[in-house]
Amino acid sequence: MKISGAEILIDCLKKEGVKHIFGYPGGVVLNIFDALYDEKGLELILTRHEQAAVHAADGYARSSGKVGVALVTSGPGATNTVTGIATASMDSIPLVVFSGQVPTMLIGNDAFQEADIVGITRPCTKHNYLVKDIKYLAQTIKEAFHIASTGRPGPVLIDLPKDVTAGMTEYMQPKEVQLRSYNPTYQGNKWVIKQAAGMIAKAKNPVIMAGGGVILSNAAKELTELAKLTNVPVTMTLMGLGGFPGSHKLSMGMLGMHGTYYANKAVQSADLLIGIGVRFDDRVTGTTDSFAPNAKIIQIDIDPTSIRKNIRVDMPIVGDVKNVLKDMIKIIKDNKEKRPARTTWLKQIDAWRKERPLSYKFDKKVIKPEFVVEKIYEVTKGDAIICTEVGQNQMWAAQFYHYNWPRQLLTSGGLGTMGYGLPAAIGAQFANPKKVVFDIAGDGSIQMNIQELATAVLNKIPVKVAILNNGVLGMVRQWQELFFKERYAHTILHTDRVPDFVKVAEAYGAVGLRATKPEEVVPVLKESLKIKDRPVFMDFVCDWKEKVFPMVPAGAAIDEMIFDED
Repeated sequence: MKISGAEILIDCLKKEGVKHIFGYPGGVVLNIFDALYDEKGLELILTRHEQAAVHAADGYARSSGKVGVALVTSGPGATNTVTGIATASMDSIPLVVFSGQVPTMLIGNDAFQEADIVGITRPCTKHNYLVKDIKYLAQTIKEAFHIASTGRPGPVLIDLPKDVTAGMTEYMQPKEVQLRSYNPTYQGNKWVIKQAAGMIAKAKNPVIMAGGGVILSNAAKELTELAKLTNVPVTMTLMGLGGFPGSHKLSMGMLGMHGTYYANKAVQSADLLIGIGVRFDDRVTGTTDSFAPNAKIIQIDIDPTSIRKNIRVDMPIVGDVKNVLKDMIKIIKDNKEKRPARTTWLKQIDAWRKERPLSYKFDKKVIKPEFVVEKIYEVTKGDAIICTEVGQNQMWAAQFYHYNWPRQLLTSGGLGTMGYGLPAAIGAQFANPKKVVFDIAGDGSIQMNIQELATAVLNKIPVKVAILNNGVLGMVRQWQELFFKERYAHTILHTDRVPDFVKVAEAYGAVGLRATKPEEVVPVLKESLKIKDRPVFMDFVCDWKEKVFPMVPAGAAIDEMIFDED
């Protein structure tokens, strides 16, 4: 029996276990949307912008560990996805994005709503396809899900001409995927792992640096076991937060530009740095010439192109983080050596922790944004999924909420995408309907995709949006104050509270709440948790002068931090 390309697409998605698609319709994908009309096994969530559809699929993927799926039309529909695709690519998030395309006979003729989305997205996808023949459609979809979810994950785009989705063909389920040029290395070299284990045993001042690869590999359990087994303190990148319990005594929190004083000091004083699922990006290392100057460096990563990409490495291990850590733990246990106490080293870190803890100056009259994040942690008992926008709100969320389990923090790390948080929170809520989901936002970034309030309202999604409203583009303004002689060029947003976020929320059918004094923060947060059937906007009117500290200036080493008093 012959079926249409649209029907093949839907059947393939169901075979891949897909339950939710985020998307927006248009002319060349009408065959697909028509086929979805009576489909009970798949739910398409209509977003209000294609960028938001990809961010929602991204939040779905990050919070669930499954492949996120988005579906858009051709031309501007496809080009609107690029920011979301690039966001996922930088953070290694598994997505499959389906874009409509004009009929194959019109490709290259500048037809209405034609765009070379394959060419446009080639630099920011793990792989992409233009399906020119319906007989290859099913196999292409199978390959796309395989590529997106294996090795170092990432987004894959499939461009679907209208005649392919409208055409008819005999359908056979594709076989297993075998790609000769794509064979990720999952098992690390046992001899090298043994050498690395020996280096850990001999080190006096070791530090584990855990990145997003720990979470993507589902290796949080193994990381925690290794740290406890060897008494090695752990610091995490922004993407690695939650890969090791933030409240554990061995946790030093985040390192880097806005990392903790004690984490940065420990890295710079370490004699061994064990990089697990990290790529050593510039926000972590500061100036690379002075990063971890006294340390031998072990790097574990499934992507061989990330090894030694940014810094020197003494012991590279290519392999899946979970598998490598399992092998390393077994070797350490089999050696039956006495567990190193590392008392002197841990005491030194505790001394740095006491010398410069993460702190801020509480004000009885003005709401400090750090205070809001602390109270979110308290009222949620540390058990919420936290999404963020980008900027100061993102850094305060990283500093003052303690992430004790993986896939708890969803944030745009590599690309730093304003407007990510709200649609990502919607995607996370679909993937985790019983969880409390917060978006910690700034008043600038929340307006980038504020239209997604409609998506949340119409789908009865109870995401909680905490807007740290300081009336400015906070992080850019902070740099202008510190390094541009307080010349605030186009970073001051407030003009008598425009927009009024409470009224905006109410206009969309959501709940709007506001706090202007510190004593109002907790009651507002508690009120938001009572609401289960629609989103809540919380407008926290915050101190506009507050800055994120510690801070490593551009071009400095990570232990050359500046603080509020500086």
